[in-house]
Amino acid sequence: MIAAAIVFVGTHFALSHPLRRPVVKAVGEKGFQGLYSLVALASFAWMVLAFRAVEPALPLWNGNGDAAWIGASVVMLLASVLLVGSFAGNPALPDPRAKEHAARGAHGVFHVTRHPMMWAMALWSLAHVLASPTPRVIVLAGAVAVLALVGAALQDGKKEVLMGGSWSRWQRQTSFWPRLGGFTKAGATPWIGGLALWLLASWAHGPLAGIPAGIWR
Repeated sequence: MIAAAIVFVGTHFALSHPLRRPVVKAVGEKGFQGLYSLVALASFAWMVLAFRAVEPALPLWNGNGDAAWIGASVVMLLASVLLVGSFAGNPALPDPRAKEHAARGAHGVFHVTRHPMMWAMALWSLAHVLASPTPRVIVLAGAVAVLALVGAALQDGKKEVLMGGSWSRWQRQTSFWPRLGGFTKAGATPWIGGLALWLLASWAHGPLAGIPAGIWR
């Protein structure tokens, strides 16, 4: 499973950074997108199959206890707020108006971090480790967290090259690391959408994963 996790993370970084330009030159942008998607799906499928093949081991602590359950539930709610808010005015997304979004300065969930989507993935990982601290969960969640946070750091460098001063100013006005106080400035839409997503996802966790989550425990 560790090998699958390394391949999953490594191929993402290799294709999105050092190999992107030569591959695009060889097969074109659409060909690259197709190859990237195929490799991502295949490596993720391998990691999931490897996860299922590993026998569950004793957890490092009681993930079913009230403290772990409450902690994981709160973390997932915050992750949901960040994820929903990340789609509105995000200069990191491929958008012809990216420079306009950056020029607005910190807004919405970007008061928390300039990488809300990546941190949503990292918080998802943290929540699952809190609730199920077994070796196989730690490896899978750790792979997702590394992909998200290292990917966010690499994205800063990539966007600075692509967007120049616009991204540099955006970096100065925002934070890589989450500022919890920023959630109070996120606005109603991310909170309402995030709460709805959190309720739906935690409800679906029972029938899909066989494990109750959130308020449905």
